[in-house]
Amino acid sequence: MRNINTTTIALIVGFVFFWNSGFVGAEYGLPYAQPFTQLFWRYLGVAAIMLIYLLSLKRFKWLSWKQAYPQFIIGILAHGVWLSCSLFAITEGVPAGIVALIVSLQPITTGAFEGLVTGQHTTKQQWLGLVIGFLGVALPIVFRLEGHKVSLVTYLIPLGSVLAITIASLYQRQRQYDKNIQTVNLDLSLFYQALGTLIVLIGPALIFEDFKTEWTSEFVVTISWLSVFVSLGAYYMMWMLIERISATRVASLFYLGPPVTMLMAWILFGDTVEAWDLIGLLIIIIGLGITQIDLKSLSTND
Repeated sequence: MRNINTTTIALIVGFVFFWNSGFVGAEYGLPYAQPFTQLFWRYLGVAAIMLIYLLSLKRFKWLSWKQAYPQFIIGILAHGVWLSCSLFAITEGVPAGIVALIVSLQPITTGAFEGLVTGQHTTKQQWLGLVIGFLGVALPIVFRLEGHKVSLVTYLIPLGSVLAITIASLYQRQRQYDKNIQTVNLDLSLFYQALGTLIVLIGPALIFEDFKTEWTSEFVVTISWLSVFVSLGAYYMMWMLIERISATRVASLFYLGPPVTMLMAWILFGDTVEAWDLIGLLIIIIGLGITQIDLKSLSTND
């Protein structure tokens, strides 16, 4: 196994911080623009930055529809639906830390269903880890429902985020396994993902929210942060880490999301962290371990 050097450690710290700042950053921006409108401005910024970047390096090109539509699908699911569900849950009163806890199921669900792409069957051990992970999410939700006005249905909204990004991840991996498919460079792919997300957000942002926005300095800073450091910076760090320490180990970093987000939300918004939240997090980590660790190889080595 390759030793983790200082650069890799810096990438891990940067990725965990920037990625999870997206939850509290989005919540911070909600008083100034509702979910669809906030996401529209965010991905307008992402698309504009990527377009300028690609043009400056003379790497921009219009893709054929056959090449572009998969990028649109991935962008709409992994960015648009994923973030919309998370934002709606926060808007309806679900704490940002709990949203992060629920969406942290994504590595387990992606790993469990990856056999659909690779042809390798999901083992009983992996399914056990998946079930335990779901229990870890369900436990704090059940205890938070007592005495709270937020309904169970509202707490289930972030599961839409998990479903969307899982489908997007599996779809992207399926394309990677198909040798007949011509790959698209990461920077160009991100531009088309942002463009697809931007296009589908125009309708709901106009119809349901009328693009109503309070252009305060706080909102401009928030959108700039979300566009540059989260949607671009954290995304690039993730791919740089995958090149260094493998996709499986990078996926496990998502489980640092709940405690980091809970700490940020506590500092910025005064969100309370309850004992059941921490217990649920511990159960999820156990589920992750069962899903990722090869018990047979361990027993063989013994």
